[in-house]
Amino acid sequence: MRARTTKNGRAGRPRAGTAARVLAAAQAVAAVVVLVRLARGRRRLPPLTAPLPGGGEGGGPAAWIGWGGSPGGGSPDISVVIPARDEERRLGPCLRGVLADPAVTEVIVVDDESSDGTARLAAAHGTTVVRGRPLPDGWVGKQWALHQGLREARGEIVVTLDADTRPRPGLFGALAGALGDHDLVSAGPRFVCGGLAEQALHASFLATLVYRFGPIGLPAPPPPHRVVANGQCLAFRREAMRRADGFARVRGHMTDDVALARALAADGWRVGFLDAGALLEVDMHESAAEVWREWGRSLPLRDVTRPAWQAADLAVVWLAAALPALRLAAGRPTRLDLTLLAARVLLTTALRRSYARPGLGVALSFLLDPATAVRLTQATLRPVRTWRSRTYRTDPVTDPAAAPAAFADAVTCGARPAPPDRNAAR
Repeated sequence: MRARTTKNGRAGRPRAGTAARVLAAAQAVAAVVVLVRLARGRRRLPPLTAPLPGGGEGGGPAAWIGWGGSPGGGSPDISVVIPARDEERRLGPCLRGVLADPAVTEVIVVDDESSDGTARLAAAHGTTVVRGRPLPDGWVGKQWALHQGLREARGEIVVTLDADTRPRPGLFGALAGALGDHDLVSAGPRFVCGGLAEQALHASFLATLVYRFGPIGLPAPPPPHRVVANGQCLAFRREAMRRADGFARVRGHMTDDVALARALAADGWRVGFLDAGALLEVDMHESAAEVWREWGRSLPLRDVTRPAWQAADLAVVWLAAALPALRLAAGRPTRLDLTLLAARVLLTTALRRSYARPGLGVALSFLLDPATAVRLTQATLRPVRTWRSRTYRTDPVTDPAAAPAAFADAVTCGARPAPPDRNAAR
């Protein structure tokens, strides 16, 4: 096969050259997007801190902003709701942390048809155990459990926790104080990762979230369709969430936390994603394989994101994270690759604060960025609808391949309640 001849008589491959230029231009655009998002981290809201004794400026319950929007509403009652399905092995440390906080007035564990001793363990700790009713058609288990727990809660403030969280005293007062400026607060924890491989893979996945959405704690909220949240710890006003019927509105979503946050943000709620690393730890997984399988399936946010945004997010991960690491491994990095790798090293330094015991795994996490990109792509193209021994049917409303328009608006479908009273007062 003869090579093509250029106008000056030299042999060349114009098509290959054009493809290289297009790739370089796309990578340059991705680099600008990532660097702008990383730069936003220079100005963030302060992390949550334990309230000072007696309240005051520590941001605790005594600093609570009442329904009328003015200080002095007194310390609110705080109900903690924990959905639990087969969580006997992980629930104990979570309950001990919750019960050690004097700000908590009620602890509700919703036993979601567990086959182990979850309910027995919760009752032994003195919590209120709600025996979950059978899962209705169209609901995902966690939302159904939270929906039931919210109906039982009596506190003015409700905090939902996953069973793998490890709260420290002061967390709940800090969350109540943060609700003076927000309507829904999501807490960013410190992660507990057991080994080098688990920590490296986890940190690589975490870096992709920063590349796609920027750091947490930004003072200016993103548009509703780009809001993110951490469903491991959420705080809100009980009556406002009941009026919004939030968990029912996102009942079919696997990515329930982001679906809820985006639905409420579209209604006018002020959603805050705040750093709570000093007050909350999470031990999510037991191995690198579990991180790959479980966290990797949800991070694409496929069922709450328009296909165009999914493609753009994947392009950013591939061009700004995976490609520089691949070229470095091949010994052929470009100057732009080196710039992106330097930015990744700086991000790695910042990510160390997101881990309870940061080690070599965090430092080496950039080497796994190509594998992470593969996993995100795989989970985007072949989503998993199985969780905790339950398999959920594919609903046209939540499946972009079946109904793109309906899917894109799924988190805002149905009735749109007014913003919470505090927002209206403002």
